[in-house]
Amino acid sequence: MNKVELQKRTKLFALRIIRLVENLPETKTAKMIASQIIRSGTSVGANYRAACRAKSTADFINKLKIVEEEADETAYWLELLIESKTISEEKVKDLLKENNELIAIFVSILKTIRDNQKTKIN
Repeated sequence: MNKVELQKRTKLFALRIIRLVENLPETKTAKMIASQIIRSGTSVGANYRAACRAKSTADFINKLKIVEEEADETAYWLELLIESKTISEEKVKDLLKENNELIAIFVSILKTIRDNQKTKIN
């Protein structure tokens, strides 16, 4: 997957998070989680976009770590929505799967960069 495809994928993920939040029930719990998940879920794509404009490899790595953290936080909020019975697992399982796939992609990118840096040093 290239940079442009991953940018599109993370933007679609953000749009799915927005639609999820718009369809959550009007409870205190849902509102609290909604404010958190909208921030973390939409920042995955925004921060990846920023990473793509990094000034150096170190800058790219740091920005990509933020992307990974935000995606992991989003997984946490999705899990809380399910475990608090705010929304059924069936309604968010595909979104959680996509989130986990994105995390795996970003972890893989970071690992590849680190491995390449080690190779250059040796």
